[in-house]
Amino acid sequence: MQLVLVGTSHHHAPVDVRERLAADGDLVDELMPDEAVCLSTCNRTELYLAAGEAASARLAGVELEPLLYRLRDEAAALHLFRVAAGLDSLVPGEGEILGQVRAAYEEGRVGPLLDRLFRQALHVGKRVRAETAIGESPTSVAAAAAALAQQVFGELAGRRVLLIGAGKTGEQAARSLLARGAEIAALANRSSARAAALARRVGGRPIALERVADQLAGVDVVVSATSSASVVLRKEDVERALAVRRGVPLFLIDIAVPRDLDPAIDELDDCYLYDIDDLEAVVEAGLAGRRREGEAAEAMVAQEAQRFGAWLASRDVVPAITQLRARAEEIRRAELVRAQGKLDRLSDADRHAVESLTAQIVNKLLHLPTVRMKEAAAGAHGAVYADAVRRLFGLEDGAQGRSDDSPPRQPRQ
Repeated sequence: MQLVLVGTSHHHAPVDVRERLAADGDLVDELMPDEAVCLSTCNRTELYLAAGEAASARLAGVELEPLLYRLRDEAAALHLFRVAAGLDSLVPGEGEILGQVRAAYEEGRVGPLLDRLFRQALHVGKRVRAETAIGESPTSVAAAAAALAQQVFGELAGRRVLLIGAGKTGEQAARSLLARGAEIAALANRSSARAAALARRVGGRPIALERVADQLAGVDVVVSATSSASVVLRKEDVERALAVRRGVPLFLIDIAVPRDLDPAIDELDDCYLYDIDDLEAVVEAGLAGRRREGEAAEAMVAQEAQRFGAWLASRDVVPAITQLRARAEEIRRAELVRAQGKLDRLSDADRHAVESLTAQIVNKLLHLPTVRMKEAAAGAHGAVYADAVRRLFGLEDGAQGRSDDSPPRQPRQ
């Protein structure tokens, strides 16, 4: 039984192909045997299979072959561990993928092999996030804006935000601020309908763009991301609000190009103004930080993949070792039974000595073969050794045994 991965991702295929694979239920059903997990997100569709040779051969003729990657055993495990750790994501270190891996695992048809694989993947993902800071540095302008706001105030819980502009970037900044505990107090946009629609998603009260200056007295953060060709908030507007604020700091984030906020605002006391260039520098620093943390994460992932590879290889030899020892013990006991008449004439101490001596002989004879088979399990020839032992000692006629007797876990309903 092999671990086989067949899939594609944002590294290999455009979005229209990924959409097609994600929605192709017939393809998934055709490829999924009794033990399989499908990990399907906006950036990837991957099938993890516990497949025999026949099932693996069927995968070779899959349509869209040039856009697919195929990995086996330890290489497939390493890939999944990197995915769970966020190392294969469009934004390195993003946390959403770990929940998606967990959901795929819970919905899949798993037996001993895939159960072990996905449990270890979830462990790796949690460990990377706990022991590195790969997910902490901002990697987008919107996330950088929220991170800077938190640096200024120390804590964003209860801080009120005025959002100017209802476009994609403004919404991303609003969501990043919300995730850090801030509150969207008001939302201004040239289109009132669009402002109302975004307000329903992120909270806040929609207002007319002309009323922005009136809101400054009651907010802590201003995020502006409109497509206006001219300034929407002037220094004089902010200066009037400062008189009412009485020293309470105001943090202003200008994500627009051209700029929405008058650069002269930065000259005012208790005002902290950042524009797109400031934020892009923060983003670049964040990406550099994630790259450094990524090196530590990659080392963890590689170590875990080696552990999984050793376990996978041991599945070939451990049952053979168990069978060999069971056969030897069976022969030893059978010979003692045949000699029972002679053994009955011995004292209890002598019979115990015979039992102990025969057991020691068996253990010593099997010690070196056991060691050699365990060593082979760490390499590429474990299955060959196991098969040779079964043939030499006639073990293939008996029960093959398993290294993991746990029954396949049923998918959740």
